[in-house]
Amino acid sequence: MKFSRNASANWQGSIKEGKGDITTGSGVLDKSKYAFGTRFKDDKGTNPEELIGAAHAGCYTMQFSAFLGEEGYTADDLHTDAKVFFEDGEIVKIALTVSGSVPNIKEDEFVKIATKAKEKCPVSKLLDTEITLDATLNA
Repeated sequence: MKFSRNASANWQGSIKEGKGDITTGSGVLDKSKYAFGTRFKDDKGTNPEELIGAAHAGCYTMQFSAFLGEEGYTADDLHTDAKVFFEDGEIVKIALTVSGSVPNIKEDEFVKIATKAKEKCPVSKLLDTEITLDATLNA
């Protein structure tokens, strides 16, 4: 399967006083605001690290679901959080935390498949940083 996706960013002004917006080809993000304050402070708007976290959590969760299916399991629910750590001008770590309800699976099998998904997820493979995983099977 081959495809491409697109997104764009626009910026006006200096790094601290300027502002910009981000738009995705799907239109889900349509001139979503970002600025110095949304990236380095807690101002309202988005930022690159948040978007990377969302992309990683989404990709990982879909990959995990696919690998569960290959082993004959279907999740009732999977939830992934991705915490992106930024230090001294670079992303130094992403911590994935996944929990899920999967009928008839043993915890060790859940963790094994979760770990495989972390290694094989296309976004994980793209990122050049430490990626950790905490996987919890809900009763």
